[in-house]
Amino acid sequence: MVSQSPVKQIAAIHDLSGFGRTSLSVVIPILSAMGIKVCPLPTAVLSSHSRYKDYHFADLTDHMQPVIDHWKKLNIIFNAVYSGFLGSHKQIRIVQRMMDAFANENQLIIIDPVLGDNGKMYKPINNEMVSEMKSIIHKANIITPNLTEASLLLGKDFNPDIDEAEIKAWMLQLSEMGPGIVVITSVPDKTHGHNFSVIAFSRNGSRFWKVPIDYIPADFPGTGDCFTSVLTGALLQGDSLPIALDRAVSFVSYGVRATYGYNYDQNEGILVERILNRLSFPIPVSSYEIF
Repeated sequence: MVSQSPVKQIAAIHDLSGFGRTSLSVVIPILSAMGIKVCPLPTAVLSSHSRYKDYHFADLTDHMQPVIDHWKKLNIIFNAVYSGFLGSHKQIRIVQRMMDAFANENQLIIIDPVLGDNGKMYKPINNEMVSEMKSIIHKANIITPNLTEASLLLGKDFNPDIDEAEIKAWMLQLSEMGPGIVVITSVPDKTHGHNFSVIAFSRNGSRFWKVPIDYIPADFPGTGDCFTSVLTGALLQGDSLPIALDRAVSFVSYGVRATYGYNYDQNEGILVERILNRLSFPIPVSSYEIF
């Protein structure tokens, strides 16, 4: 029998890319640096993430349930379950069963519903996948879609010029689907000279929060994975939601700035290795706003 871990531990259900800083390649070091033990459940192994051409893809769907069954025999207790890219509707159903099997009091369930970006679904995603994702987010305490993914979950047209009233209405509708906390990233923001913001809604207290982001003309893959990982780690460490949002935005923003100055292939992602030490810094000066 496995004894209860002296540190908090999390089941991280994501794909693993051998090259490019995305998914488990950033989830594991970030959460480990925050003092949290990561138990990875890979959904697929890729030679590189999908922005690179001709990548090799190994689907691990058939291996997921045996791993889960073994973990159950070991009586592992997870303080959190954190789900990212799921490659098929079958994987979504496996994850649903896992969440039921390992449910315990005070467990945090975080779902990053990886479906698309910039108004379009990712290549492996179809309408059936979107429908299945809707069925699993009711189990989540927290979901972290980008604006495209929020529109897909709600069956709304993607609107890059969405206004404050509409984004709030979207967040309330998403929360009604189950999660007590809804965080939408990459929301256009015309105020304060910022181009984007992260917006959050917490049903506990019915509060909206906003953290503005200074725009830098770069497009690094994996920043969403970094954001949700820091957010998750901060909440597990006991931070309030607005402080956790601040820490996550600050980490990603600093990573983009630290990387942008190099003559560097942006597809490799931000230089996480150079900024992991910032996760042990004192909480940054708060930039969150009540929205």
